[in-house]
Amino acid sequence: MDERTIRKIEGHLRGTFANARITLTPRPKQKDSAEVYVGEEFIGVVFEDEDGDGSFMFEMAILAEDLP
Repeated sequence: MDERTIRKIEGHLRGTFANARITLTPRPKQKDSAEVYVGEEFIGVVFEDEDGDGSFMFEMAILAEDLP
């Protein structure tokens, strides 16, 4: 994922979730995805959709230990 695409998705996520602390970081060994953080906390990964139509998928795990 190139820097321009990462910034575009980052802006979309910030607006969608009303959180300016969301950042995306390229994954060093994977070219089709980026890590998603809120502040310094890793929350998930954004992947390029396999269809190649310019769509993306956001994957976030919710661990039992994080639930009240």
